[in-house]
Amino acid sequence: MEHQTEKGNFTYILQCGDGSLYCGWTNDLEKRLAAHNAGTASKYTRSRRPVELIYFEEFGTKQEAMSREYQIKHLTRQEKLALIRHGKD
Repeated sequence: MEHQTEKGNFTYILQCGDGSLYCGWTNDLEKRLAAHNAGTASKYTRSRRPVELIYFEEFGTKQEAMSREYQIKHLTRQEKLALIRHGKD
């Protein structure tokens, strides 16, 4: 289990080329976005390129970012859009 308290762990939401939303986490946002657009990051986004980063939150630990990813993935599309519009809930 990671116990670092430095920033650099991100939960993010992408808008895919087909209009769908994708949520994930990473410790290198720029590199992960490039991987999604190259088709090497996830099967889901591979066939839905290009993707655009539309929302992210930064956390001190990997566990916090993964926990937030889990929470966001269980939101409805409308709840995700509200989060994006209004920031953290």
